[in-house]
Amino acid sequence: MKKKSIIIAVVLIIVLLAGAFAAWKFLGPKAQEGGKTLTVNVHHLSGESRSFTVKTSAEFLRGALEPEGIISGSEGPYGLWIDTVDGEKADDSLQQWWGYDINGEMAMYGADEQTVADGDVIDFTLYEGY
Repeated sequence: MKKKSIIIAVVLIIVLLAGAFAAWKFLGPKAQEGGKTLTVNVHHLSGESRSFTVKTSAEFLRGALEPEGIISGSEGPYGLWIDTVDGEKADDSLQQWWGYDINGEMAMYGADEQTVADGDVIDFTLYEGY
């Protein structure tokens, strides 16, 4: 009887995990194929801001901005950890980090998974303090 309950619980967990994955796959961000024009605004800690216009056919943010030299960083468990934007590197010892918004909304994905669409406006801001 106890063994049967454990088997049912394991099967139920597998079904729930498969359902969660399917929901993420179908309801998650969708990539737009073809040429796109993006506006990238960079807000430095000094208060200086700089804008770039990027033409790309990349589906994801990293593929659009890394080849242009706008972003760089290191590989982490979730893809690219952006630590440098427009030549300014975040200083871990000062608890600095780069965050970004897409069309005025805080990004919910890393640069490897964040899709881009024609006309997107990406705002990078260097923050201090965790």
